Amino acid sequence: MRVVIEADGGSRGNPGPAGYGAVVFAADRAEVLAERNESIGTATNNVAEYRGLIAGLTAATELGASEVDVRMDSKLVVEQMSGRWKVKNADLADLHRQARGLASNFDRVRYQWIPREQNKHADRLANEAMDVAAGKPVKPAKTPKAEPKAETPNSKAENAAGWTGARGVPTRLLLLRHGQTELSVQRRYSGRGNPALTDLGRRQAAAAASYLAARGGIAAVVSSPLERARQTAAAAADALGLPVTVDEDLIETDFGDWEGLTFAEAAQAHPEAHREWLGDTSITPPGGESFDAVHDRVRRARNRIIAGHSDSTVLVVSHVTPIKTLLRMALNAGPDMLYRLHLDLASLSIAEFYSDGLSSVRLVNQTDYLGR
Repeated sequence: MRVVIEADGGSRGNPGPAGYGAVVFAADRAEVLAERNESIGTATNNVAEYRGLIAGLTAATELGASEVDVRMDSKLVVEQMSGRWKVKNADLADLHRQARGLASNFDRVRYQWIPREQNKHADRLANEAMDVAAGKPVKPAKTPKAEPKAETPNSKAENAAGWTGARGVPTRLLLLRHGQTELSVQRRYSGRGNPALTDLGRRQAAAAASYLAARGGIAAVVSSPLERARQTAAAAADALGLPVTVDEDLIETDFGDWEGLTFAEAAQAHPEAHREWLGDTSITPPGGESFDAVHDRVRRARNRIIAGHSDSTVLVVSHVTPIKTLLRMALNAGPDMLYRLHLDLASLSIAEFYSDGLSSVRLVNQTDYLGR
């Protein structure tokens, strides 16, 4: 799918109260697929422009686009993203890296400079965000209507979950796995044990937090009660200016007697039980918890989050099994998915749940913001 992104950003004072806006159109620009805007406090024009680009690229990723045409009235951003100008400002280097990482998700990205008068939609969104940053009341504005066209089966794609037919605004769960711990370094079963993040794990959490803060639009942060998840969630919550809510049902699987063992050690200690557990989600590790039991409690957590944050974007910081379980629910997939899906440490996945019961997965295992 090819889309067109138009993005803008500005600052009243440079630096001063700043905000960005981005709009994603269908390839023929006859339909608005997504809009993003956010006030970002005090910042420069160039920072705000980059934030607008990042928001647009993020929205295009979530829509499943494969080809993107980016149109902006910022000569600096267009030339730097096209590789013709170097990024000399240290404040822009991280934003440039984030944007390049997002752009790598697409088969093709083309950047085009346009005059400001051709960027009115994104400019309006950015000015609304700057009004908020400056403490001014914002009047509701009508979104310009697209040119009428013949309706096709895909012509009402806004907010639809792929081909499921879901309508309306979903509750979007950004599923962030915690950063590295000593047990993950040693590739040991790490369930209810409570190791803290390593130095690398803290850097991973900080990188994820920076990316999520630039992405914006997050209404709440919900975390597993375990220390490694809470540390990761705290980094993101601090960057977002939000509190952390703990949900006990987002805790990792209880691996029982296998806690702290490697895969080989667990297989050697309980060969038959371990072999059966790897193929049957109803099997319980000695003294532990089955994946079926995990599924039941994670469903409770999901339902609570949706009920408390309807039509919003929520950051959920948890562990590999609960995140896989939420993705499985969104895909309506069978239990084999738990054994076949890989999720890296500090990776981000996105699942959406609609009020009519339909759902979709927008993203799985994003790690480009970690810079490796």
